[in-house]
Amino acid sequence: MRIVMLGGPGAGKGTQAQRLSQQFQIPWLSTGDILRHEIVRQSQLGQQVQPYLEQGQLVPDELMIAFIRQRLLQPDTAQGWILDGYPRTAFQAEELDFLLDELEQRLSWAVLLEVEESILMQRSLARSRLDDEPTLIERRIQALFEQTLPMLDYYEQRGRLLRINGSLTPDQVEQQLLTRLNASL
Repeated sequence: MRIVMLGGPGAGKGTQAQRLSQQFQIPWLSTGDILRHEIVRQSQLGQQVQPYLEQGQLVPDELMIAFIRQRLLQPDTAQGWILDGYPRTAFQAEELDFLLDELEQRLSWAVLLEVEESILMQRSLARSRLDDEPTLIERRIQALFEQTLPMLDYYEQRGRLLRINGSLTPDQVEQQLLTRLNASL
């Protein structure tokens, strides 16, 4: 199973991706966590992406595409994966499909966790991560509406979009997800 998790900051993408990873025994690839780790390590990638993350902006497509390509070539992803935090734009979604074609893989589902803006803000502030300041959260929510949500048409037209009510409890969201994903197997 190859899944892309979509939704705003605080929608529960990480929580659900982690649960699905355990359920299906496939790696959870949290691009945000990986990029934050690279910043702490001060790796070349970390130094390149740090200014964007500090300003609440999306990392440029070229950097993200190269990073995703490198990660999907690792042996642990051969049987499937869950991508959390990528793609963020229709261009990235299309580029991911090109990459998957090249790797002879196919996306199973793009899962959208739908959550109201006020709840996204509330949840993000409760996490108290370094980059979860109100102004940065607002920028990420704005980026969601301007750049990410238009990507939904891309996946909907391909019959690959699953819409899930992300406002419910984590257990209820997981149950919805498992029911819908297992029905598609």
